[in-house]
Parts: sequence; C-alpha cells; structure tokens
Amino acid sequence: MSQRQLYLANLKALSDQLIAIQAPIRILDSIKWPAQWRQQFFDSDMRWLPNADATYYKTLPLNFAPGAKQEEFRELKRQIRRKLGRQDPLGKLLTTTVDQYIKVIELLEARGCQDFGRFSVELYGSAQDHLFGDKRTLLEVGEQLCAIFSQPAAQHIAFAQPKLYDATESVALLQKRLNRYFTKGELKVILSDGIVSDAAAGGDSIKMNSRARFSERDLRVLEVHEGWVHVGTTLNGRRQPYASWLSVGSPRIAAIQEGLALLMETLTFSSFPFRARRVSDRVSAIHVAEQGADFVETFHHLRDRGLPDEEAYTTTQRVFRGGMVQGTSVFTKDLSYVKGFVENVNFIRSAIGAGLPELIPMLFVGKITLEDIPVLYEAYLEGIVEPPRYLPDMFRDLNGLYVWFGFSNGLSLVNMKRVQKHYLKSFEQITPVCPLEMAPQQFGSHDLDVLP
Repeated sequence: MSQRQLYLANLKALSDQLIAIQAPIRILDSIKWPAQWRQQFFDSDMRWLPNADATYYKTLPLNFAPGAKQEEFRELKRQIRRKLGRQDPLGKLLTTTVDQYIKVIELLEARGCQDFGRFSVELYGSAQDHLFGDKRTLLEVGEQLCAIFSQPAAQHIAFAQPKLYDATESVALLQKRLNRYFTKGELKVILSDGIVSDAAAGGDSIKMNSRARFSERDLRVLEVHEGWVHVGTTLNGRRQPYASWLSVGSPRIAAIQEGLALLMETLTFSSFPFRARRVSDRVSAIHVAEQGADFVETFHHLRDRGLPDEEAYTTTQRVFRGGMVQGTSVFTKDLSYVKGFVENVNFIRSAIGAGLPELIPMLFVGKITLEDIPVLYEAYLEGIVEPPRYLPDMFRDLNGLYVWFGFSNGLSLVNMKRVQKHYLKSFEQITPVCPLEMAPQQFGSHDLDVLP
C-alpha cells in the first residue's frame, strides 16, 4: 500500500469513527419541552414559568454515558494526530470537530444550570458578538433587519396565504417536488408528532408536524430551506469517499448551514417579510434573556415587538430550552441565522472579488464552516474530496449569481436617502392600493403538480 493509499484509508476510517461516536448525541431531543406546557402557559394568563429546571432535564435521558463518550472522542483525537499528523490540514478539521463534540457533552450535562449558557456561548456565540471583519454586533444587525422588515410596505404587500393543506397532503406534495431535485428514494418526507416547529430536517428526511397546516408559500420555503440545503448537504457529505464526516454537523457549522438556507430562500424569492423578520426577533429574544430577562419577561418583550402570542411563545421556548427559565443561561443557537446569512453573503462577495468564484459551490459540499473551504478545495483538487452532487442551479452555473452580487455591490454605493427624497415628492399624490388586488389568484390543489 502506497503512502497516499494508507493516508486515504486512515482518513476514511477516522471519519467513520467520528460519525459512529457522535451518533447517539441529539442536542435538540435532549432539551425539548412537552407540548402541554404551551397550553399551561396561556391558561396562566401568560405568567407561568415553565418547570424546565435541572430536575426536569434529568427525566430526558442522554442515551450515552457522558464520561465514557468524552473519552471515546479523546481517544479518536489521539488517533487522528498519530495517523494523519498534527499538521495535516484535514486532520486539523477532524480534530476541531472532535473538540466541538466534547464541548457539546459538557453543554448537555449542564442542562438547567448556569453553565449551560456559558457552554452555549462558546459553541454558538452571544448576541453581543461582532460579525467577522465588522464593527457591528449581531444584535445591531438584527435590529437593523427588524426595522427593514417592519416598514409599512412589508405589511402592505402581505396578502393572505391561506393554509390550504393539512400535514398529510403537505407531505405528499413536498415529497413529489423534492423527488425532482434528489434521486428518488434518497429523501423521505414524513409526519411527526414530536417536533416543536412546523417542520425539521433530519439526515435524509424532513419531518412535518402532524398538527400543522401549510400554505403554498410554506411548501416552497421547506423545499429550498430544509430540502436543498439541510438534507442536500447531508447527502453530499455522505457521498464523500474519504471525508465522510462532512455528513454530520457539530455546532461549528450551524451558522453557515442556517445562513445558507436563509440565503436560498432569498435567491429563490421564496421568503416573505414576516418570516425574514423572525430571525431578528430571535436575536432580540436571546439578547434580553442573556441580560437577565426570565421566560415570561422575554415572551412579553416579543409581544411588545408585535409578534402574535403563539409565535412569541415558540420563539421564547427556542431560546430558553436547555437553560434556566430565570434568564442569563440560555440556548443561543438561533443567532446562527443572522450571523450565517451575513457571513455567507460576505464570503460569496469576497470570492468573486478575489477572482475565485470556483470556491462558491463548495458551500454545498457537506456540513462545513467558511474557514474549512480553502482546505477542502485543495483536497478536491487532489482528488480526495468530491464536488457536491446536489447543487441548486444558480450555484452550478455561477453567471447569474455573479451578476446578482455584482449589481448588489454596485448599488451599495448609491445614496438611498437622497434617492428616496427625490421619489417621495412624486409619490405624494398617489392613492395607495392594496397589493392583494394585484396578487395572483390562489392555486387550487389540482394545480400544484405543475408548479416549478
């Protein structure tokens, strides 16, 4: 066996070991809340603190022994260094991922305690963190987005999207659409009673909440967000001949994954202002909770920002699960959406500016961070890493994407305050008309089979 063959065999074996060792670790399952707490909260006139303390979380088994699992990871780390070398670029990525999982176990051991918040910040960040290369904090960016998506025009165009389809109908419709993007049988859309959100992606599946109803717009968002990005990158990672660990994601990849999913919603015109605003509301909720607001105070903070009661509860629950309902110790994962969106956009713009647009499709090669891409691209050139099989059309042919970002960059130089002042004068005599009158008629269920 040549040195290269030995190296690739070791890389594959170590990657597979990592996948096997992390398999029983399920962060969200380990911090979930019972569905009946929602009703209890509203029955209390929205003043009840849920019983999510350390005693409650002990009733949610981790399905692994924390100490033994950490030792498995430490032994894997020693093997990586011994078999691949301390300076091997791919070995360093593997080692960093191993370290993340060790920290995840510490996070889960601290459920319901003060240390949970500290470990969450180490893994996912804080609302006070700065964007890479920028002076603004995530909170400041989130508030800026909230202002944009709360403008009168956002409400003006928000014509109704009726929830025409129950969960069973939605499963069938979404499955049919995704069969056009993926090889038939590689992804399954299934009903679930055990998820908080309306839908969630698993490794090769999308779970849809059996209690939810969905609109045409909802299904389009799920197609590109959960399907093309979350499941697509998992399946691309699974196709890797050697770097198989790219099919699983530690917290370090959360921001790029969620940001990329949000970017796909934007590029396909699938999103809408209220949904886009959701990401900024989550940042605001994390911020006030980090500063000491308890569950009830954070919920009412979101109500005061205009969120409907059900939406405010769901967002607050996402922030407090795993931490302390009294505040300061919270789950900060939802910062990933704002952080990841901005950093993905900045990466694409930078790759274009540097004359290296070929790096951009690597965003879909698997579960990665932006810092991984130079290493993985070199490995691709060496024949170690496979390019992504499942890739949205605008990332396969980069011409349109280049033009879109090119115009975006150029228009950023325009002084919009002066432009708006000019147009406001000509708009003064216009009578506002509800955009609903210009909206397309709703599709019937028989029309959906021909939708793109």
